[in-house]
Amino acid sequence: MTTRREFLVLAAASLAAPATVEAQIDPNLAANRKAAFHAALRKIVGDAQVQRGKVKLQLPPLIDNGNSVPLSVTVESPMTEADHVKAIHVLTEKNPLPDVVSVALGPRAGRATLATRVRLADTQTVTAIAQMSDGSFWSDGAEVVVTLSACLEEGLI
Repeated sequence: MTTRREFLVLAAASLAAPATVEAQIDPNLAANRKAAFHAALRKIVGDAQVQRGKVKLQLPPLIDNGNSVPLSVTVESPMTEADHVKAIHVLTEKNPLPDVVSVALGPRAGRATLATRVRLADTQTVTAIAQMSDGSFWSDGAEVVVTLSACLEEGLI
């Protein structure tokens, strides 16, 4: 059993010891996330050119809580055997993991649409990319202001 005097000595010693564990933001965080975004983009499209158009990304421009953000993507396509959307990819530039969702489609899907909820770490640009059956890639982007961030790095509050 610990006496009161021993407890007070131990408590005072623990307060006097310097704290060695601190949450620090990586000074290269922005550069690392930008590099991760470009790596995820290259993994999807390779060296192909991504064109603007055919894709419509919809999400609210202002979000109170980044934990559940409604998002929908619609791609203009006849969805026939000869001309259809093969996949829809959604990427973010500031989430710890930039590739948020990827959905494979085929001509039997009927419509090239995706509706879901995602988590967003911060105010950022969200990008939707459609991979077409002819090998082309089309995209749309939207800027989103997030007031309460989600997807925080481990150790940060």
